[in-house]
Amino acid sequence: MTKVSVILPVYNEEKYIKKAIDSVLNQTLDDFELIIVNDGSSDDTLDIIKGFEDERIKLINQTNQGPGASRNNALEIACGEYVMFLDGDDWYCPDALKTAYDEITSNDTDISIFQIIKYDGSEYSENSWFNLDNFPDAFEERVFNPHECRDFLFDISVSAAQKIFRREFLADINARFPEGIYFEDMPFFFYTFLKSEKVSIIKRHLYVRRKHEGSITESVDSKFLDTVEAGQILMDIFIKNGWYDMYLFDLLAFKINGPRYALMGIEEKYREELYLLIKKDYESIKESPYYQDYLDNLGPVKKKFMLDIIKSEDYADFKTLNQTKSSPA
Repeated sequence: MTKVSVILPVYNEEKYIKKAIDSVLNQTLDDFELIIVNDGSSDDTLDIIKGFEDERIKLINQTNQGPGASRNNALEIACGEYVMFLDGDDWYCPDALKTAYDEITSNDTDISIFQIIKYDGSEYSENSWFNLDNFPDAFEERVFNPHECRDFLFDISVSAAQKIFRREFLADINARFPEGIYFEDMPFFFYTFLKSEKVSIIKRHLYVRRKHEGSITESVDSKFLDTVEAGQILMDIFIKNGWYDMYLFDLLAFKINGPRYALMGIEEKYREELYLLIKKDYESIKESPYYQDYLDNLGPVKKKFMLDIIKSEDYADFKTLNQTKSSPA
């Protein structure tokens, strides 16, 4: 059996795709398959992919379906013992596959998480999120259960590209990315992480994330409308799997903060649309059995945000009501 399946979904990545593919083909571990999903690219991405001649490459060429469906389609044909994800504008460090594979096999874990370093076109930089600094020292060089991370669960990077997964584990829990939305990593991470039994971390930079204007999280545009649906999917996951009560306080804060920050930062032309999505969501929460939990557990800023959304007639009315200075409270 192939050791690692690398899944690489791409859409209009002609500027960067060659480096991404080269970074996989030149790995120190050579027992892998690279599943590239061309998600309806309209530039020269497909021609660049076809220029590679390597029997380890599998190509799925599909009409545009989005990142979630692309990853799911690749998972359907993956044959590796383990699965890793790469984005088309990023690349692996030369020993990424070997280091991740050695870690997850030696510890027999379901998931292992490694560090990411960012590159802005001229300089490399680190941040605490991608450096896994939220994990206390006691979590290093040992296997742990995900529920040991209860106090900082929502401070862990959700990026699928930062992890190696045991493929049989993903199949057993029927792990799928939400389709038709961006921010599909977020529900996928919490579901797989909390379903796992054994996890480990690798304090080494194995992955380089390219920071540029086209990156999903670099520009707060229409993609951020999906923060509402992603949060709804997340709540369903926690409720259906019996995790809601255990994580209630931080879960509700996380649920409110995603769209709240998006509304503060999104381009002006999308604010009314995002406001309406949030309002519809909050009105459904008000009619749910969980509404009192929000009132009892949200901090003052988040609670005021939610109540002002519910009370307001439109976005202009909301801005008048919601005069509290923005803060992470």
